[in-house]
Amino acid sequence: MAARNLEKMASIDARLRLLAPSKVSEDDKLVEYDALLLDRFLDILQDLHGEDIRETVQECYELSAEYEGKHDPQKLDELGNVLTSLDPGDSIVVTKSFSHMLNLANLAEEVQIAFRRRIKLKKGDFIDESSATTESDMEETIKRLVMKLHKSPEEVFDALKNQTVDLVLTAHPTQSVRRSLLQKHARIRNCLSQLYAKDITPDDKQELDEALQREIQAAFRTDEIRRTPPTPQDEMRAGMSYFHETIWKGVPKFLRRVDTALKNIGINERVPYNAPLIQFSSWMGGDRDGNPRVNSEVTRDVCLLARMMAANLYFSQIEDLMFELSMWRCNDELRARADDLHRTSKKDSKHYIEFWKQIPPSEPYRVILGDVRDKLYSTRERARQLLANGISDIPEDSTFTNVEQVSSSQLVKSPCKEIQIIKLPILIGF
Repeated sequence: MAARNLEKMASIDARLRLLAPSKVSEDDKLVEYDALLLDRFLDILQDLHGEDIRETVQECYELSAEYEGKHDPQKLDELGNVLTSLDPGDSIVVTKSFSHMLNLANLAEEVQIAFRRRIKLKKGDFIDESSATTESDMEETIKRLVMKLHKSPEEVFDALKNQTVDLVLTAHPTQSVRRSLLQKHARIRNCLSQLYAKDITPDDKQELDEALQREIQAAFRTDEIRRTPPTPQDEMRAGMSYFHETIWKGVPKFLRRVDTALKNIGINERVPYNAPLIQFSSWMGGDRDGNPRVNSEVTRDVCLLARMMAANLYFSQIEDLMFELSMWRCNDELRARADDLHRTSKKDSKHYIEFWKQIPPSEPYRVILGDVRDKLYSTRERARQLLANGISDIPEDSTFTNVEQVSSSQLVKSPCKEIQIIKLPILIGF
């Protein structure tokens, strides 16, 4: 849609930016993001429901924007007349359209926030003072502690080593957005971010635009309402999806940022791997004081499910590390440990896709990782069997029974530079 949409169809926030250009930085792209998403959505709406519905939605949107800007009661009456003239079927489509448009506006704003943050990091400063609070990061916070509050770098380091933020996931059957929609929204954000990359080629841009349209249509045609109440087990699965999609990669990235921020103030020592700055707890499946559907069997199922999913996350990470750590040089302690494991290890493990043959002792890191992988595999399969059948033929002593056994691996203690940067995130207890 042409320039008219940039003016009329952008969100209220974007319209206010147009009305006050002096408050808008040169790298502000919210208006473009908003207009693009709305343009694509209205085209999809017309394809699905016809031009009349599209025009009705546009008219309602423009009347709402005009009333918001001028508070003219006549515009509100006109909007009411348009809405009351709709039949029940069209009313549902228009209502769903506005709900979807609001979601798209929120996604555009999220992408804009991320874009502004990248610009801020390149410039080494905040875009403006009003954004300093919301766009602050760990490095900026640590610098303020040292430069403005006159704390020594050693004091900051000691404080970080001795504190923990415990984030608790609660049982939340009233979560308003389904996981299916959350994932589609994430893909829309990714497409929108990539579309405005400076080095994008015309072919890539066309393919991303098509992918964006597919995701917008898929989100619009997905039922926003759960038709059956979630069980406590469903709540746990929904909670664990945050680990898969965000936390598992986000926590190590945050910890690396902390190490980098400390290095920039003169601390050349990393935060110890066994000092969990962030850890996670869960109420899901454990709220036995208020939820009548939660009993001992449910709590047991949820614990086994959490253990199985956690073991699977670690298992995938260890397999990736086995490819990376092909080095042969190590300290004597690690070499002795690898030799002991090699002598007692199995000859073949045909159920693995990679590294299924016995790993040679000349690759000590892979030998140790192979032992960790074996125990994680047994941990996952034992939890799966217990969850499905109530019994397991895998002995408990061949599994990990708590997360400290993973994080205290000899591998993490190695002085090798490549290993020191590895911090297995302490996400969820076995």
